[in-house]
Amino acid sequence: MPHLRSFRPGDEPALEAICLATADAGGDAAGMLTDDDLWAQLFLSPYLARHPDLALVVETDDGRLAGYLVGTDDTDSFEDWFAREWWPSQRARWPRPAGESTSRQDELLRDADARGAEASPHAQAYPAHMHIDLLPELQGQGWGRRRIETYLGLLRARGVAGVHLAADPSNTGALAFYPRVGFTRLPTDEDSAVFGRFS
Repeated sequence: MPHLRSFRPGDEPALEAICLATADAGGDAAGMLTDDDLWAQLFLSPYLARHPDLALVVETDDGRLAGYLVGTDDTDSFEDWFAREWWPSQRARWPRPAGESTSRQDELLRDADARGAEASPHAQAYPAHMHIDLLPELQGQGWGRRRIETYLGLLRARGVAGVHLAADPSNTGALAFYPRVGFTRLPTDEDSAVFGRFS
C-alpha cells in the first residue's frame, strides 16, 4: 500500500524525475526545454534546500517515489532568499537570455530573474505557498488531499494563516481538483490561475 512520509536526503533524483514528468500542465515535459533540469531547479530543489522539513513524498509499496508536495511557510522571505542566494548560485549554468527570444526556457529564465523583486499579491492573506505533483498511477486515490491536509497541519503548528498556489490555466484536472479540497480561486490575470486556502 502506498504511504505518505517526510522527505529524506537521497530522494532528490526520484523527485526531480517526477517534477519533469508532470511539469507540462500535469504532463511529461521531457524535451520541452534545452535543459530538462531547469524545471526542478525552479520549482522543486529550492524548496528542498530551504524547507526540507515541509517536504512530503508519496512512496509506493515497492519503494518507488510517485509524488511530492514542497512549499514554504513564508512566501516573501522565500522569494527574497531565492533572488539573493538560490538563483545566483544557479546562474552560471543558465545564462541570462539574450535578445527577445520567446522560447519556453528563456521565458522561465526571465521569470526566475524577476522573482523576489516585489511582494506576492497573495502572501498577506495566504503567507505560505506550495507545489504538488503526483504520477498518473496514483492520481484519483486521495493522495493529493492527504498531502495537502498534512502540509496544512504543519502550517497550523507554525501559526501560518493560509497557503496559495499557482496552476497552469490549461491544466483542467488541477483547476477542478483544488476547489474540491477547499481552495478558492483568487483574482489574477487571465494568464494564470491562483488558488488560496486558509489553514
